[in-house]
Amino acid sequence: MILVYVDKITNRLGYTLNLIFKDILGVEYTITTNRENFAKHIGAKFSYCKNRVKDEPFIYSTDLLFETTIEIKEMEVFYFEENPAIFRTYAKETIMPFDILAASFYFVSRYEEYLPFIQDNHGRYRYEESIAFQNCFLHKPIVNIWAKKLVDKLKSIYPDLEFANHFFRFYNTIDIDSAYSFKEKGMFRKLYGFTKDLFKGNFSECAYRFNVIFRGKTDPYDNFDYQISLIKKYKLKTIYFILFGRYGKYDKNISPYNKRFHRLIKYLCDYAKVGIHPSYSSFDQEEELTIQIKELEQVIHKPIIRSRFHYLRYRLPISYRRLMDNMISDDYSMGYSKTIGFRAGICSGYNFFDLEIDGETKLRVHPFAIMDVALKDGLGLNKDEAQIKIKQIVDEIIAVKGDFISVWHNQSLSERYQWKGWREVYENMLEYVSAVDRTPFEK
Repeated sequence: MILVYVDKITNRLGYTLNLIFKDILGVEYTITTNRENFAKHIGAKFSYCKNRVKDEPFIYSTDLLFETTIEIKEMEVFYFEENPAIFRTYAKETIMPFDILAASFYFVSRYEEYLPFIQDNHGRYRYEESIAFQNCFLHKPIVNIWAKKLVDKLKSIYPDLEFANHFFRFYNTIDIDSAYSFKEKGMFRKLYGFTKDLFKGNFSECAYRFNVIFRGKTDPYDNFDYQISLIKKYKLKTIYFILFGRYGKYDKNISPYNKRFHRLIKYLCDYAKVGIHPSYSSFDQEEELTIQIKELEQVIHKPIIRSRFHYLRYRLPISYRRLMDNMISDDYSMGYSKTIGFRAGICSGYNFFDLEIDGETKLRVHPFAIMDVALKDGLGLNKDEAQIKIKQIVDEIIAVKGDFISVWHNQSLSERYQWKGWREVYENMLEYVSAVDRTPFEK
């Protein structure tokens, strides 16, 4: 148990203390605003304020956690024990030369995504806008690293202070944007595909398409038995996110009313959890999200509580509010589609804090660190380079005993087209992380 002295308790401060001490470090704490009682306390403690109470461990507080406004902050990035930090302080007695609580809140709340920014062509926040990318530490789970530094400081003062023994955990997540490449597409889409291949002179592709549709050859995107075999082999904690919307320019899955598609989803439910992959169009059409969730629930006969936005097309805080309005409790969209790393600076699950209402919500955010298309298309890596990058990210997470969540698609496991050879990348990743993840299998 740690006693924390503060001059004033605020929503931002309470949230951040929970984040650091309960979510990341796994230790109980108590807050007090009574300086006299704090000074008398015998045991682990520290003060978070502008004026140290007595001779206790002290962290100088900046203003961020005592505000309710959202304002552009002048941000200096400096290095502390070989790691970047922000919200630098200069108090001589402080045990850390920066406001670790304010810095952690800034990243995890996605404060910078509430500020003016230049959208990409899908209306999304661009990773190039982030302070982590601009200062070359997007690849680090910096909030977890800071928390570990804080543990080291406190344990050097209170050797008997105990923290939870966390373990590295891996979650295998797969997005199904299009269950089949050729099958179950409807007559118009099949004819259009044939015509397009003929027009481009792709006669071998026409033959392949014909053999899949009419002669029973396996559809290249239908590699779900292969995926299930790996789930069984490595006892993978797996979540499938199903695109279940109407056909559109960026929404090209099978019809949500297709019976074969329904059977596939039920098959996946036997080995993994299933969540919704809200369509691209649901970003602008709020009612679409509700419809898609209800229709998927009718297929699996279970409540849908997990989500990852298709194209990662979402906007804070409105998109997360819509998820909560539809009884979604866990979101897995916190990451980038064009690069890898830690969008919120963290590799642990946490509750979403809505800056506009100045309050913690019940929506649990599960940040992911790598996505297949970010490796190949966003960063332009070949499969050997991708494996090196994945290992670097995983090693960062192992060092802080965090959660590694990867994002793959059935297309990228097809061994067709530009994805030829990428099964090796996926399997090597699974082998590497499974040797470290000793936590129980979750179905």
